[in-house]
Amino acid sequence: MALDKHINFFGLQKAAEKPGCPLCTIVHDRAEWYIDNLLFEHVSDRGFRALHRAAGGFCRFHSGYLMSFRDGLAVAILSRDILEDRIASFEKKKLWQPKGRCPICIERDRIEEEYLGFLASCGGDSADEKELQQVILASDGLCAPHYASLLFNPKGKARAVPKWIRDFHEQKFRSLLERVNKFIEFSAYGRQDEFAALSQKDQLVWKEAAAALRGSTQ
Repeated sequence: MALDKHINFFGLQKAAEKPGCPLCTIVHDRAEWYIDNLLFEHVSDRGFRALHRAAGGFCRFHSGYLMSFRDGLAVAILSRDILEDRIASFEKKKLWQPKGRCPICIERDRIEEEYLGFLASCGGDSADEKELQQVILASDGLCAPHYASLLFNPKGKARAVPKWIRDFHEQKFRSLLERVNKFIEFSAYGRQDEFAALSQKDQLVWKEAAAALRGSTQ
């Protein structure tokens, strides 16, 4: 089946050129764009304000994004809503319990599922699908959390994932384990010469393993 070169194709192509999990890169970039757009266009939107307030604001991770934006008025307006609710709970000596989810986390989940579904559909032999395969195979591949999400949808049901994706990632993680084992082995006392003979990349494989298991962004 022919693969239309729409925004997902080009998004993956661009992200795959950068180090790390392509989907982590996409989620990070889209989250920044989403916050910037919200602050610029939707801070006066009552529907969004209600959603933001019900969630108790953005989660701790995504709240950190606000520090890098220059729209102080928008941040102040959103912060005022949450401060009012916080103060009310303090005065009533009542536990503050937001009932919603961080709007950016909701958007992140939507973006992830959109791209994961797109990747899972790329198992054909068309020229465009072959081109995307080469793009992914030349990248660092998905992190473990995103690969797991590719294999199973949010309800825990297994997806039909193309063999080339499975082969690539399972070999990637097996190779990473072998390199981690060698790093640990050569870190033992008396094996300094063997450790020194490792490539710089293999001497820092512990960082690669940590990133692969956690993902580079939330």
